[in-house]
Amino acid sequence: MKKLRINGHGHILPEPSEIPQFMKDKKLFWVDDDKSFMRQGNWSRPITDKSFFFDEKLHWMDDHKIDHAVMLNLSQLYCNGWSKQEAFDAIRWQNDFNFSVQERRPDKFSCGFVVQPKYIDDALNEIQRCFDKGMTLLCLPTHFLDDSDEWKCVVDDHTIPIFELANELGLAIEIHPYDGQKMVKLEDIYWRFHLVWMMAQTADALHLYALKDYVNVYPNIRTCFAHGCMLGQANYGRRLQGYDGRPDLFTDAKDPRASLGHPNLFFDTLVHDSYTLQLLKTRVGPNQIVAGLDDPYPLGEMEGVARSYPGRVIDFAVEVNILTQTEADNIWNENVLRWLGKESI
Repeated sequence: MKKLRINGHGHILPEPSEIPQFMKDKKLFWVDDDKSFMRQGNWSRPITDKSFFFDEKLHWMDDHKIDHAVMLNLSQLYCNGWSKQEAFDAIRWQNDFNFSVQERRPDKFSCGFVVQPKYIDDALNEIQRCFDKGMTLLCLPTHFLDDSDEWKCVVDDHTIPIFELANELGLAIEIHPYDGQKMVKLEDIYWRFHLVWMMAQTADALHLYALKDYVNVYPNIRTCFAHGCMLGQANYGRRLQGYDGRPDLFTDAKDPRASLGHPNLFFDTLVHDSYTLQLLKTRVGPNQIVAGLDDPYPLGEMEGVARSYPGRVIDFAVEVNILTQTEADNIWNENVLRWLGKESI
């Protein structure tokens, strides 16, 4: 029997009518009635593909032979810098929307839910609420603003209760970057925060995740780093050199080698070229890689963007013998299921 092709990294927008009026009134997030732009405060982004929306997403999946897809949260709704009440309301609405997507077509969608780490009590309550509804994928930002308006990595003493509860419930976790332009004081040109600094954010989170030995401290969670954590793969040797060369700076840290290729640590394939995927395979092994398209964003594997199409990196890796066909099939199926903690879909 043919294995299902499961996309482990996708996004979906609500219809304009599904977004509560308070979101637009407070300029937190909304979608134009003609579905041409998504907006937030003074920020806007064109909606570049019809498959941002439920019905069109299903057609898009059928067209590209995607049998099932994991829908993450909207990065714009990590709620960094928002008031406690605004974050509470927006996150609850977003998570309920994602649940509705999963509930409408459980054969097609598994959906994640998000929390804001700053508000730890609300975060813990929301994790339990979503778990009780049947959601088992927790989405976390790489970084968050704390009570002192300082940026902290999500792997931080403040967030330990989140990881403890996730471990107790046996959740899958997705760690995903955003808000780089708020963290780094550089001119926002040439999409540099998406193309460069997002990669640095994810590498920073992996750096701390490994040093704090979360793979063993929390053995019941399975964590996936978005976009292959490609900079984290490329600078692995530098991190080891630093650990070995300045032990005085790592007195309470675990050797990063200990988490390399760990069965509970996953990375998606959205690395844009097969030779970067080759490095990822060399670093962590083919069993720790999950298919991830980051659709429908133009930085995802979308048809119409140069020679891109859904699954191109995996297909080319097979063509040039970077992956075997069996490894590619597992990346589309078994590996995603292991990350999610499911035997089947």
